Amino acid sequence: ASSFKPEQARAPPALPLPTPPVTKFKVGLCQLSVTADKERNIAHARRAIEEAAEKGAKLIILPEIWNSPYSNDSFPVYAEDIDAGGDASPSTAMLSEVARLLKITIVGGSIPERSGDRLYNTCCVFGSDGKLIAKHRKIHLFDIDIPGKITFIESKSLTAGETPTIVDTDVGRIGIGICYDIRFQELAMIYGARGAHLICYPGAFNMTTGPLHWELLQRARATDNQLYVATCSPARDEGAGYVAWGHSTLVGPFGEVLATTEHAEDIIIAEIDYSILELRRTSLPLSKQRRGDLYQLVDIQR
Repeated sequence: ASSFKPEQARAPPALPLPTPPVTKFKVGLCQLSVTADKERNIAHARRAIEEAAEKGAKLIILPEIWNSPYSNDSFPVYAEDIDAGGDASPSTAMLSEVARLLKITIVGGSIPERSGDRLYNTCCVFGSDGKLIAKHRKIHLFDIDIPGKITFIESKSLTAGETPTIVDTDVGRIGIGICYDIRFQELAMIYGARGAHLICYPGAFNMTTGPLHWELLQRARATDNQLYVATCSPARDEGAGYVAWGHSTLVGPFGEVLATTEHAEDIIIAEIDYSILELRRTSLPLSKQRRGDLYQLVDIQR
């Protein structure tokens, strides 16, 4: 075992898990119905956030593409200039205001973002003071073609992001991924090596891959990295061009499903207890057992 060199299995070496600002708190997962009416979607999301906060949630997560239909035709129509803010981005202006008023942290699902002549699928994180503290552009674009089942080529309209996103908040260190990002374990491993307590994946898996892979991937990412994973999906609309699987979920660091919903619109309130992270990592010390003599994960940006 002395030749395993676990400290060399991640380059640079993994950061120690930081002491979180809170040990226990409630998270709210808002599984929302989405329509073609953008103003309605924004007002509806606000009401859901307010309801989750009333139930004690200090961290609230929205779905992927919650202000727009999920389609390549819709993305350019509903896209917002997030950096310009204000009237140029009514969706994020609402998130900023409600985070400040309710003194909560919001992982704002994702919306189509316009930046110059490019479009991105972007998640904004707002702190309890209402300030934008992180912006994650979906790194892995969803291009899929399963004959007779589903074809969707996200890269027809969207540009891939270039940066893993990890952010310190009032409720701990959070890594951000969007939907298809969850399939790539290397991204989650980078977040784990950067000291994440929790990874949030707003997502909209479909009726083909959702039943097979949605929960499986969440549990795998949580188990492999011994941290919490939270996901939030739009509610299912059978009449939509893209039909979401639903099933927003919170998974614990041992791969246990702590809370989940079905496919209809719903708000889940569940508790996260970070003291369990150290317990799991002590009981099953993966970090001390990695074979740095055989393999290595390199975090290029660190």
